[in-house]
Amino acid sequence: MAVWKKGPRKIDFVYPGEDIQSAPKARVTLVGETQRAVETGRARLMVTAGIFTFAFLSISVRLVDLMVLNGALDTGTRYGSNTNQTVESFRADIVDRNGRTVATTLPTVNLYAEATEIIDADLAANALITVLPDLDFEDVKRRLESKQKFVYLRRHLTPGEQVAVNTLGIPGLYFQDSERRIYPYGSLFSHVVGATDPDNRGKTGLELSFDGTLSRRSESLELALDSGVQNAVRDSLAAAMKQFSAVGAAGVVMDATTGEVVSLVSLPDFDPRDNGRADADKQFNRATLGLYEMGSTFKLFTAAMALEMGVIGMDSVYDARTPLTVARYTIDDYHAEKRWLTVPEILIHSSNIGAAKIALDAGTAAQQSFLEQLGLLSPVDLELPEVGSPMYPDIWREINTVTISYGHGIAVTPVHVASAVSAMVNGGTLNRPTLIKRDRVPDEDSRRVISEATSKQVRSLMRLVVTEGSGKNAEVSGYVVGGKTGSAEKLARAGGYNENSLRTSFVAAFPMQAPRYVVLVLLDEPQGIKETFNYATAGWNAAPTVGRIIAEIAPMLGVYPTTEQPMAPEIGNLVEASARISEMALAPAGTGFGGNRVAE
Repeated sequence: MAVWKKGPRKIDFVYPGEDIQSAPKARVTLVGETQRAVETGRARLMVTAGIFTFAFLSISVRLVDLMVLNGALDTGTRYGSNTNQTVESFRADIVDRNGRTVATTLPTVNLYAEATEIIDADLAANALITVLPDLDFEDVKRRLESKQKFVYLRRHLTPGEQVAVNTLGIPGLYFQDSERRIYPYGSLFSHVVGATDPDNRGKTGLELSFDGTLSRRSESLELALDSGVQNAVRDSLAAAMKQFSAVGAAGVVMDATTGEVVSLVSLPDFDPRDNGRADADKQFNRATLGLYEMGSTFKLFTAAMALEMGVIGMDSVYDARTPLTVARYTIDDYHAEKRWLTVPEILIHSSNIGAAKIALDAGTAAQQSFLEQLGLLSPVDLELPEVGSPMYPDIWREINTVTISYGHGIAVTPVHVASAVSAMVNGGTLNRPTLIKRDRVPDEDSRRVISEATSKQVRSLMRLVVTEGSGKNAEVSGYVVGGKTGSAEKLARAGGYNENSLRTSFVAAFPMQAPRYVVLVLLDEPQGIKETFNYATAGWNAAPTVGRIIAEIAPMLGVYPTTEQPMAPEIGNLVEASARISEMALAPAGTGFGGNRVAE
């Protein structure tokens, strides 16, 4: 065997022609730099093999996790280039009473930067605004130059925008898994559902009230509202605002038997996605937060109180020939009849004088107690953070009793009135109003406030207002509608009231023989027009708006027109009796305010 030496290494080799099987094995001895290079390569191979082994093990474990354990081993947040933060669960959906999606959550991504990794902030900002043109160059550049480890650049990228940004290949830009609240109906439910903040936490409305519940559970939150009814109410209110040049409007539809709010609209409204940027007026909920003097709608409560107490009967009469003076105030009627009026006529002609005298006969303490029983002196117990607390006198004097009898000197929300009127027509039971669908009314959410007999009398009075009085424009062919108008002058900035600025309302129930639903409309500063002979009171604008709403929503709610008028004989008898009693011009009977007397 020959030996060949060259440099620092020695190689034994086989001569040419020698049998390879019988020849001794070649031996290579490595020394110096060559030895170190081989050892480094061996170490790298071992590390690489270990990495591949770990990777395959990780993939195997993850496959078992996904297929067998349903992701139970997923522990949360991961960051990296184009690697998104893991979202453990989405915010629960909100649906209407028929299961239609009102609010839902979709997966999305946020774009952020590790500013310390940005090589050229100016160049990166220029590139970003080419694919995300809504970004501001100077703002993006400032963020990229901040040297912060984490800085948001844009939330909620679409898949196309994410691909476009990723294609730029800018080091230091990353994506974070996120979720975005989506409102398929846009602004339709904005004042009820509310909105979330950029981090998907509840900010207003039900999103805030049920924030914890929606964040924790997977089943949907089911509302009492009906999207079809809601849309019809909103369209009618918007049309009325345009027709009468009103600055705002509110509408409530309530199930009189359960207290469920089937529709709640406040106009103007807002897009939930722009909640933080919408005008304050658009974000203000006129239906639940707005406090208003509701005018003559309160005469229903005054009559119900006195009837329940037995202070008056349906055939009682009051002297409305001259204005009523209490302290230094004079009470007059808008359209004075200047004669004796029966109780039905006081409602038909909306007499302030008559209502005031009824309230004085019942007494201040009784009035205050009755309104408290109806929930009109405390915030409405509704599942919204935006609810108003009624305003009324700290000291309830005689003059307050007089003005409150016809809806002045006390301010409540439209939902207050809808809830109280529901109790007036449903047989006398006040149910806690709710925005959440309920199968039945819990005992703790219900209490009797008037008798069934009194409720029947109030229904007759409301029907008379539509057939004979100021609510004629709310009549709907085929339905038995009853209601009451209310027109109140708005407060003037300098004090007192502005007689040229009204807030009008009409509250109705249908069908009156067995009321199912209460509908209330409020218009803020409606103007008189040619078609109304320049009148701007409720009978000319709020009443016909309610009529249009009832005609459209009744079939949706399963209430269909009929040719029968089951209340007609009873109403006819009341009208006839009222006319006969009024003609008798009865003398005062010792009340000091014109008196009343029950006809024999």
